[in-house]
Amino acid sequence: MDAIALDQLTIALSLSSQLMLAAAIIIMIFAIALGLKPEHFAFLKTDPKLFWGGLAAQLIGLPLMTLALVTIMDPHPSIALGMIVVAACPGGNVSNFMTWSARGDTAYSVSLTAGSSVVAAVWTPAAILFWSELYPPTAQLLDTIDFNRIAFVIQTTVMLAAPLTLGMLGARYFPAAAEKFRKPLALFGAGILAIVIIDGFIQLTAALLPAWSLILIPAALHNASAFALGAGAGRLLGASAPRRRSLTFEVGIQNTGLAIVLILAQLKGLGGAAAIAAVWGVWHFVSGGAMILLYRTIDSQKAHRKRT
Repeated sequence: MDAIALDQLTIALSLSSQLMLAAAIIIMIFAIALGLKPEHFAFLKTDPKLFWGGLAAQLIGLPLMTLALVTIMDPHPSIALGMIVVAACPGGNVSNFMTWSARGDTAYSVSLTAGSSVVAAVWTPAAILFWSELYPPTAQLLDTIDFNRIAFVIQTTVMLAAPLTLGMLGARYFPAAAEKFRKPLALFGAGILAIVIIDGFIQLTAALLPAWSLILIPAALHNASAFALGAGAGRLLGASAPRRRSLTFEVGIQNTGLAIVLILAQLKGLGGAAAIAAVWGVWHFVSGGAMILLYRTIDSQKAHRKRT
């Protein structure tokens, strides 16, 4: 498959699959909100520059860097759109785990994840539309698929904001029940999402495999640039070494599950966009693992030098 064919490829979902995708995202956002606690926003008071600076690096810096990257690389429109959608999505809990594994500041990582999750309800749909319109090839692609921009923003905002609000209210007034149901609901939502996505991509495996280089190379470069941006932002903010590690993972690890849902359910199932989001989701485990190994090696070397 060449790049032109990849741009034209769409993943047609049945009504039941569309409903399952909508249910998956609602359940997952609700579960995330159930886990939000006041202490997760402690950095807003103790170190507001680090909190807002970290969010700015993720919510503004990453999409801006992505726009520069697609302008330089000039990928085909559906691939560029997938990169923009990924960049506009908030971080996920995976970044918290990787930060902990790399001996970063987990509290700071959780604080940024909580902040980006709350803001994402309004920010993500508007950001996807804004940055896509700034890159002419993706703007033209959206025109060709008869994309209703206003409906997208309204529908996506409601889809994200409603479960987020209900989950935060549940966490506030029913903390015991929220803690009890948070993890099972998150796993249930992730399971629904996995079933729909795996089913769709099994049908497209033969078509997508010949185009692997068109997908993997941009995804890997994009992810590496995101890690570099997070590390650079940490230095610019004067953060400590553990907090620089936190920001590196928070900017470099995105909620690609949400990106895939939005592409399949709201963006006409564009094959190239969905494929790069899916590859991004797998690749960042590989790259994140390499980053953890690098940081742990650095710590071991420092410890060895101190002993000697």
